[in-house]
Amino acid sequence: MRVLLIGGSGFIGPHVAAELAKQGHELAIFHRGRVAIPHHRSIHGERSRLAASRDAIAAFAPDVVVDLITSSERHATDLIATMRGITRRLVVLSSMDVYRACGVLHGFEPGPLEPLPLTEKSPLRTKLQTYPPKQIAMLQQVFGWLDAEYDKIPAERALLADGELAVTILRLPMVYGPGDALRRLHPLVKRIDDGRNAIIVPVAPWRASKGYVEDVAFAIALAAQDTGRTKSVVYNVGERDALSELEWAEFVAQVAGWRGELVTLPEELMPPHLRVPGNALQDWVADTSRIRRELGFAERVSRDEALRRTIAWERSAPVGFVPHRFDYPAEDLAIARRNA
Repeated sequence: MRVLLIGGSGFIGPHVAAELAKQGHELAIFHRGRVAIPHHRSIHGERSRLAASRDAIAAFAPDVVVDLITSSERHATDLIATMRGITRRLVVLSSMDVYRACGVLHGFEPGPLEPLPLTEKSPLRTKLQTYPPKQIAMLQQVFGWLDAEYDKIPAERALLADGELAVTILRLPMVYGPGDALRRLHPLVKRIDDGRNAIIVPVAPWRASKGYVEDVAFAIALAAQDTGRTKSVVYNVGERDALSELEWAEFVAQVAGWRGELVTLPEELMPPHLRVPGNALQDWVADTSRIRRELGFAERVSRDEALRRTIAWERSAPVGFVPHRFDYPAEDLAIARRNA
């Protein structure tokens, strides 16, 4: 099988490529040419001008196209227009932020909490483009391909409305692992390595689905190899269980060999830089039974091993851009007030 990966040189893409190559498939990677990609064919181009690369893509004649970076309706319509007549199947990455639960969490959706777990049929947000321009601009520093019109809901709708292409949409959780540009473990690992004896855990009871990058890549590869797919389908991807933020911190601390105190605080004592806006009573837990049942997905890396690899990378990787804040005097004061 010939597989085209769009955005295959980023965080998740190389793991998808490795998995598909291991299965004997022929790969082409569509990317901007800023990194060398050995062993696979490269098609250089910009995601924002995908149609300009149509001839090169058609020459490769992919059986399936895996788009790891579609972020807006415009991206989706460009993908459809470019790939129609070249391939019959698309696999496109989406996010669990499409669910109404995300809007409730961020305070944008009125009404009651969304029932859990979130299935592929759970209600979607009614408010589009929930992330403010300032936050989008920050994310674009990390993800150069991110569209200023970022919202996966219009993208999904455009893809699912197409009657010619069979589209598999994968709604991803919070993905962590070596190479994570959002540095999800950095707040804990830095505090541990800075010798903190006590670490505050914001929104300690909150639960959200996560996924280790290699396991998520395996799910994507399974979807790409679903050769009998003739109709569009949506799958949630993520770990079978969702830990609370406190449980997550306990796992990280254990793997990192740290024996300090994890501190939970009421909102009124939480330092301003650690306060999380929105409604933390709304958990973000997905049901992933469908992809497990239909495609045979299962994690292949234990949580302990996933955290061990990620912590090792965190400790060796250059700091660079990190979207987290640290104020140890304020944290010490808050802990002291708790103990007063």
